[in-house]
Order: sequence, then C-alpha cells, then structure tokens
Amino acid sequence: MNTNKNEVTTHDSSRRKFMAWGLSAIAALPMGKALAASCGLTPAQTRGPFYPGGTAFGTETDLTLLPGATQSAAGQVIYVTGKILDAQCKPIEGANVEIWQACASGKYNHRNDPNPAKADPHFRYWAETFTDKNGEYSFKSIIPGAYPADTGWIRPPHIHFRVSALGYRELVTQMYFKGEKLNDDDLILNALQGAERNALIVDFTPSAAGLDPGSLTGYFEITLQKVARP
Repeated sequence: MNTNKNEVTTHDSSRRKFMAWGLSAIAALPMGKALAASCGLTPAQTRGPFYPGGTAFGTETDLTLLPGATQSAAGQVIYVTGKILDAQCKPIEGANVEIWQACASGKYNHRNDPNPAKADPHFRYWAETFTDKNGEYSFKSIIPGAYPADTGWIRPPHIHFRVSALGYRELVTQMYFKGEKLNDDDLILNALQGAERNALIVDFTPSAAGLDPGSLTGYFEITLQKVARP
C-alpha cells in the first residue's frame, strides 16, 4: 500500500503537538496536594486535547448503544458506578458528571486525534449525568483502547471525568483500570504518587446478576473541594 508523504508528515506533526501538550500539562499538575482529613480530595488530571466541548454532552448514560441502533459498540462492556462526596464524606446531590473516552480501538471522536486506528460508528464516546440524593451516579460503557501519545509512550486505557457542583471547585480527572500494565509507565498517571495515584485506579469485577452477561463493574468515588467563602 502506498503512503502519501504529506499524510505522514501531518500525522508526525500532530503527534509532536500531542507530546508537547502532554509534557506541558504534566508540569502544570499539582504535585503532593494535601489530602483532606476525612475523605481525601480526588487528584486532578489533565483534560486532554480531545474534550468534545460542553454543548456536545447529552444525558444518555449508555455509551454502548446509539439511539435507534441495533448494533452495539465493540469492546468489553463495563458499568462505572460511584459517588460524588465532599471532604467530610457527605454526598453531593445534583453534581454534574461528564465523561469522555476513546473507543475500543483507542480512537477518539475528535477531529484533532492523530491516531490512525479505526473509529467505532456504534459508540457514543461521551455522556453526562447528575448525582441523586445519595450522591450516586452510573454509566454503561466499554473499556477504552490504549493509544500512542508519542514514540515510547502508550497511554493506558482511561476515562476522562469532569465534575462540577454549586459551591465546589470543578474537578477534571481521569479513571484508570487496575491490573493494566501500561499504568506503570504512564507519564500523566505517574505524576501522582502513593494514595493519590491509587485513588484513580479502579478494580473492575464481574457484574451482578441482572446486568449484561460477561460485563464488569467498577466503583469510582470522587471527592470535591468546597469553594472558600470570603
């Protein structure tokens, strides 16, 4: 197969831009942030270059099946559940939870994604919801694929979160998968250490009866910081 030289040049340029973004973002991350006395504040992570934009989100929380579709998205089906809490471990009702991620091939639905992997036309890629009175939220999705950030750097599977609530600081973070070997070498995840790093890694286990056979479920708890009043 012939490769267009201009296409290769454009792709390499996009990867260099991605690498430059990644390293500058890592440098901007808060290091060694103190944890709250009760519930540890969830550490921030970079938003990334593939945020779809606030107007793109809809409140359909099943990312595996598009409206009116008969074919589901490719990949391992998962359920992500959790709570949004304050530093005293009290649930936050009405918090807005946005997620976005790559499909099973590692491709984002974003015009600036240089990854040559094939997109999944049956995957939703992003969604949002609001927490109930117990601070709980949930999504149905798939484990996203890893993708090349630069030579020698493969980003592990992860899901982006953006959480906001009245009276609290907005948090942008990422959720990772326990047991994923690529976690050990990821520059963004490993900008954190100890308890902060572990707080972003979720263990997924077989789902309870009544959910999709063969699916996995993980629990991701997020703690927000209150805005200081003057």
